[in-house]
Amino acid sequence: MAGHLNDVLLSVDDPNPVLEGSNDELLSLRYRQANKAMVVVCKEYNDDGFIITAFLTSKLESLLKRKKIWQK
Repeated sequence: MAGHLNDVLLSVDDPNPVLEGSNDELLSLRYRQANKAMVVVCKEYNDDGFIITAFLTSKLESLLKRKKIWQK
C-alpha cells in the first residue's frame, strides 16, 4: 500500500461503513469509486487501536453481507 497512507488514514478517520470482522476486528470501508473501496482492518484494545492491514478491493458484495457496526 505504498503511496496510499493518506487513503488508509482517511478510511479509519471517516469510514462509511464499519463492518464486523471475523475475529473481533473492524473493517473500515471508504469508497474511492463506485465499484472500488479501501478496506482497513483494525482492532481496538483498551481504548486504543491499531491497523492490521489495508487493501483495495472491487469485490464488495461479500464484504457488505457482514454485520454493520456503524454507518453514516
